[in-house]
Amino acid sequence: MSALPQPPTATQVAFAPLTPERLDELLPIEQAAYSHPWTRGNFIDALAAGYQAQLLVAGAQILGYFVAMPGVQEAHLLNITVAPAFQRQGWAHVMLDALALWARGQGAEWLWLEVRASNARARQVYEAHGYRRVGLRRNYYPGAAGTREDALVMSLPL
Repeated sequence: MSALPQPPTATQVAFAPLTPERLDELLPIEQAAYSHPWTRGNFIDALAAGYQAQLLVAGAQILGYFVAMPGVQEAHLLNITVAPAFQRQGWAHVMLDALALWARGQGAEWLWLEVRASNARARQVYEAHGYRRVGLRRNYYPGAAGTREDALVMSLPL
């Protein structure tokens, strides 16, 4: 019987810039994590625009990643994903901390994000991190069979 994979220790984990060369490793994670995943083109466009795109890695293995767009005195989280095999281990909080540090370094006073209204687990993570619901975007996300789903707008003062 083989042993279960052990979660990485903090000393093994680091951030690395997302580059186009890493997309072949990242896209299967994105597809496994979401019903409506970002496409290669979405990631390429974000990189071309100069958005903050970071991988959280343990050695060569991707644990998660985030993409954020800088703005005037604010930053907008566009995508944050923990690989399904590493969910519920605190890695989203590590990435949210890194995002806040980067945003503060850019002079941001606020962080913004949208989350599916049905995504209770993500909402709990954001709320535990200090984000608060500030609005609603009706029919923002694509849903099943051509339907649409509302997004909750959340923000965090920095």
